[in-house]
This record gives sequence, structure tokens and C-alpha cells, in this order.
Amino acid sequence: MAIALWFYDACIPINAVNSPFFQKAIDQIASMGHGYKSPSYHSLRVNLLRNAKRDVKLVVDSFRSTWTETGCTIMGDGWKDTRQRPLINFLVYCPKGISFIKSVDASDIVTSAENLCNLFAEIVEMVGSNNVVHLVTDNASNYKAAGSLLSERYPNICWSPCAAHCINLILKDIGEMNDVKAIVSLASTVTVFIYNHKFTLNWLRKTTGWKEIIRPGETRFATTFIALKSLHDHKDSLQSLVTSGDYKQFLRIEKGKDVKQIVLDERFWNNCLIMVRIMGPIIRLLRICDTDERPSLGYVYEGMFRAINGIKRLFRNKERLYKPYIDIISDRWDRMLRKNLHAAAYYLNPAFQYESATFCTHPEVINGLLDYIETKVDWCNPEKLSQEVGMYRERQGSFGRKLAILTSKSDRPENWWKLYGCDAPNLQKLAIRILSQTASSSGCERNWSVFERIHTKKRNRLEHQRLNDLVYVHYNLRLQHRFDHRKRSYDPIDYESIDKTEFWVIEEEQDGELNCDELEEELEELPKDDSQLVEDDESEVGEHNDIDLEAFQRRRLLDDDEDNDWLN
Repeated sequence: MAIALWFYDACIPINAVNSPFFQKAIDQIASMGHGYKSPSYHSLRVNLLRNAKRDVKLVVDSFRSTWTETGCTIMGDGWKDTRQRPLINFLVYCPKGISFIKSVDASDIVTSAENLCNLFAEIVEMVGSNNVVHLVTDNASNYKAAGSLLSERYPNICWSPCAAHCINLILKDIGEMNDVKAIVSLASTVTVFIYNHKFTLNWLRKTTGWKEIIRPGETRFATTFIALKSLHDHKDSLQSLVTSGDYKQFLRIEKGKDVKQIVLDERFWNNCLIMVRIMGPIIRLLRICDTDERPSLGYVYEGMFRAINGIKRLFRNKERLYKPYIDIISDRWDRMLRKNLHAAAYYLNPAFQYESATFCTHPEVINGLLDYIETKVDWCNPEKLSQEVGMYRERQGSFGRKLAILTSKSDRPENWWKLYGCDAPNLQKLAIRILSQTASSSGCERNWSVFERIHTKKRNRLEHQRLNDLVYVHYNLRLQHRFDHRKRSYDPIDYESIDKTEFWVIEEEQDGELNCDELEEELEELPKDDSQLVEDDESEVGEHNDIDLEAFQRRRLLDDDEDNDWLN
């Protein structure tokens, strides 16, 4: 009861008892016996914090051997705290986990490309220049220029923008299309009306199996389409509401009439469903790039290709329908993510290389690998590396083992190379270093939530150094317990279902672990090559027989006046 009262008085969240350190603390107190005095305010914020930082630093330093073996990615991102101080976070990614290195208060620093480059260079030297393979930041012009300067200073380091950020911008661009804005506006009208009236909200909450309608976030553009999916899930309940006798009282209100008209309009639901399915492949690719659990760099190239083909197939390969969406995706891909590093990672990923029926043989891929070798690899003879690439491509030596072919898709790529790359030691080292990297800096953004929990409105006078120490200890303590937490019930790198346009998983509780064998049987892989896409529309009509693509086409072909008749 004394512990409970302490929690209640200090407003400590109840889930703090789930911390792996809670029971340890209780055990240590009990072991001290009667009369133990708790640490003072000064000890907790000065002496003990300093000692904790020293102990946690030993954990971070133990990762250095992994950085040397697999290479690592430096992630950098900036934000402003509650006192409007510009802070820049620096983290290091490797397959064993993300380490928080430091936070820099940039209040007195002009965030020019040169100054940012100097900050990055300082982190590179702390980590070890030979250990760093990749630098990931957002795509702001100063960060982009700083990445180029750093690559010139350290030729072995590649810079690329955050893949998750780029995909988020794709969703933003698509969300600004007139067709999409019209659908989202109608969906917003329904959602706002429901949640602004207690009667309609309570009526829906009493229905069996009701779940709240997800509403879009201001800066998370994927949530716009997730909200459309959520609204479509509630179609039956909403139609039951507006056709019930209880809803008649709202027909005296103009907005009430509009909501009923929207909810009963099958064209609205049809277009909602089509828009959700268009975005399905992009949302899945975003989830892959956003994960920290497994290296994602080796899947960006393939993922983008599958996403594009998934959208093409949804529109039955009719260019006039899919072109506006594909143009947006291709523009972002060409300007931001089409890097030699991604092409090299795709080529060296055995899951794709040994899937000969679907492997992309475009010259861009092999040229990307060769350009990377010529410009970034200075630790071995390029001729030997070129010979080993040939061995890998032709499945010679250890690459030709039956087990190597069988496990090329099921094993993690970096682990596969450790097992079967022994006959090509130089290429093995290169492949492990590339395929062990992440494609996004999402870890930085997730770390801002740690800052926000520590640097609240009530604690906004924390000086930057103490704030930095608190975040350093809090974030890196989790490295010790990273594998103790419950695993996801789905594979975060489920690239084979990227091009599926059915509804995607948002977050769901499942009883058991993922059964990979059952998943493989259920997944249907789409053709990779454009030439393989089905040209006959009728052969694919049955695949999405719950959507009316013809109605969607007619909407696009109508003139503006006719098109807006059903919107008003």
C-alpha cells in the first residue's frame, strides 16, 4: 500500500511496474533490511545519474565489435523542445539495436551544410570512420548538402534521405490530388458529424463489435488512408444509423442530411475502397522501411518496384487510370531514393538474386553495384571483388549448395552471407556491411517521444546536458532488454505481400507467433516484369470483384460540373 500511495501521489503511470528494473529495485530495498534511507534529490539528479551514464556507456561500447563486423548507420534528425531550443539527435543503428549517442543544442549554431557536416564528422569519429557505412537524415536541403560534404570527406560513407520520410511525402502528394481530397473531405464530414453529436456516437458505441473510427494525424499522411479504411470498416453500422428512426431528428439539420446522403451513396464507398487499396502497397512498404527490428535497406528497391506493380494491377494495367499515382511515386523515387546503395543492396540480397523468374536485370542494378564498388570500397582489390560477384551470380562454389538456394528467401540476408559466402570473402564482407543497415531514421523520431516524456512542461528548465544524460540512460538501458519484449505476430519485413491491394494490418493482437509456412502458402506473388502483367482486363475481373472500377473510371472521365453533382 505504501508503494501504491507513492504512485498515486506522484502521478506515476501504473505501467511503470512493467519496467524490468521495478522488481529489481524492490528486491534491493528488501535486501537492505530495516532502516534503509532512499537516495536524496541531489543524488538522483547528479551522482547516481553520472554513475548510471557510466554503466550504460559500457553497454553501448560493447556494441563496437558489432559495428566493426557489420558496419553501422548514423541517423540524425532535428526538432525543437518545449523551450523552442533546436536540438539534433544522433543515433547509431546496427542489427543488435539502436544506440543513442548524443543530442546537440544547436541554438548557437547556424545549421548550414558545413556546420552540420562538422557535427556529423564528430559523430563519425566517435563511432569510427571505418565502421560507418551509411548516413541517414531527412531530405531538407541543408541536411542533403551536409550528407554530400560528408561523403566527400569520408569516401566510404553513403548518404541517403530517410526512406520512411520519402514514402510519407509520396502519401502527402497523393493526398493532395483532387480525387483524393474530395473523398477525404466527404469522409471527414461524416466522422466530424458523428463525433460532434453525443447521440450518434453513443448509438454507434452500443452496436456489437464497435471500434472507434481512426482520425487522421496532421503530419502522418498515412493516417489519412488508414482513416478511410477505418471508416469503410464501419460502413454497415453507419448505414444502419442513418436509416434508423432515431436519426430522423438530425434530418432537420443540413449537415445531418448531407451525412445521410454520403453514407447511403455507394459511389462514395466504392471510391473509398479503391483509394484504400491503391495505398495498400505503399503503406506496407512504409511499414517495412519504418521497422527497427530487422535491417530494411535490402528491401527498398524491390519494395518500390512491387508497390508500383501492385497499383498497376489494381487498375488492370490501364495506363490512363494508374498513371497519375505512378507518376507521383516515380518522381519521389527518382529524386530521393534512387541511389547506388539501394541498387547494390537489392543485387546482393539472395532472396531476389536467386528468384530468377522475377529478378530485375535492368542495367541500372548492376551499374549501381559496380559504381558503389568503384567509389566506396577501398579495402580490397576491385578485380577480386568483380570475380566474386560473378561466382555469386552464377551460383558457384558455396553459393551453389542446395541449402544455400533453399534458405535464400527464409534466412535474413546478412546471416545467409555469413553462412554461404565463405568462398567469396571480399564480397561476403561487402554484402554483410550493406545488408545490415537500415533505410530510415525513424529511430530518431521515436527518440523524440523519450525527450517529451522527460522534458515536460513542468520540467522545462532542465539544462541541456542533464536532459541529454537522462535520455542517454533511458534510451540505451533498453538495449539490454531489447529481445525480452513480446515479438510481433507478423513479420516486419514481409516484402512478398507489398504488392497486395487487400486491406493491410494496422495493429492487431494474435494468439500465436507467425507461422511462416502457412504464410508462404497464402501469399500470392505478383509478376515483377511489366511485360508479364496481364493485358486482358477480363482475366483479372474476379480478383477485386468487390470494387466497381468502371464507376471509378466514369468519375474520372466526367467534366467538373457533373463530377461535383454528387459531392454537393
